Amino acid sequence: MPFPFEVEFSELSVDIDSYVDSVFESLETEFLIMPKGRGFVEYGTFDDGYEALKSATKGFSVMTVGAIAPVVFAQPIAFVVLRCILGLTPPEWASIASQRGDVNCPQGAVRDIDRRIRLNPSRSLPKEGKTADRIRALISVACQTIRGGVPSVSESSLHRFDKIDTKAGQVSLNSAATLGIPYSMLLYERLLGRPFASHRDSVSELVGDLVETAVASVLSRSKISFQATANAERLAGFDQAPDFVIPNEQNPQVVIEAKLSEDDGTARDKVTRINHLASIADSGEAHQPPRFELVACIAGRGFGVRREDMKKLLIATRGKVFALQNIGALVEHTRLREYRAA
Repeated sequence: MPFPFEVEFSELSVDIDSYVDSVFESLETEFLIMPKGRGFVEYGTFDDGYEALKSATKGFSVMTVGAIAPVVFAQPIAFVVLRCILGLTPPEWASIASQRGDVNCPQGAVRDIDRRIRLNPSRSLPKEGKTADRIRALISVACQTIRGGVPSVSESSLHRFDKIDTKAGQVSLNSAATLGIPYSMLLYERLLGRPFASHRDSVSELVGDLVETAVASVLSRSKISFQATANAERLAGFDQAPDFVIPNEQNPQVVIEAKLSEDDGTARDKVTRINHLASIADSGEAHQPPRFELVACIAGRGFGVRREDMKKLLIATRGKVFALQNIGALVEHTRLREYRAA
């Protein structure tokens, strides 16, 4: 079965359900793949920090500033390992340190320390200065917290430290590190979160830009002039700015909407948006072509749920619907080929 962009609109209209099926089959579950982004810590790097911290603390049996600080300054990724043992975010660790210690640890400053370490996990840290004082204060409160174990809470509540490696204080930590469980791997998944949710949150903008990046790459390879719009940007002639205008807003000949959705509700909203662009493209005169060619580049299983929404999308774009799987055909099967310079 050909894709809808490979046939004339008149042919698509005769058997639109079959073309809905062909689009559905080309959609994939994009949420299983994430960009690493800047600041992603590879497991090998994390494990090196874990082993260095484990060695310096004699299997986590000596949890003191004197034992830990030298390792953190020399091998900074150990700082992130320590945070994962606590199971806290940088702002949460900062808040506890400011409450219990004598050194002010602003949340923004601690967030910045954590990120700078993840960007350069092997670059040693200066041992003097305000940042060094804050790091020692954070280590100090971490040691106090770990040695203290879980404080009493009501039966209707659950304390954040009520977990395998901190429940009984330092005894739990020592057991986790020595009784055969892959503790380093557990901590690494804790760094990525739920699993991987914390990392997904940190690269959410990159995930959302997945389709736009793919479209821009295709246009750039063919040396096609295009105008990409920013969020909330206003373009002349459009009450809602499309993602791409070719060649530019003063002479829109091809308009591309690049959308990703993993749930059908969001997908429906995005189909509505594309339908509105189709109404803008309509010249309003019988037997006259649209003011510009409307193209949809989509990804995510959200678009593969509602058949009626996909029919609307195919009609609005006159079949010019591309998934990431076939986005390489974008130029050849649209008016973009008229603007190709390579």
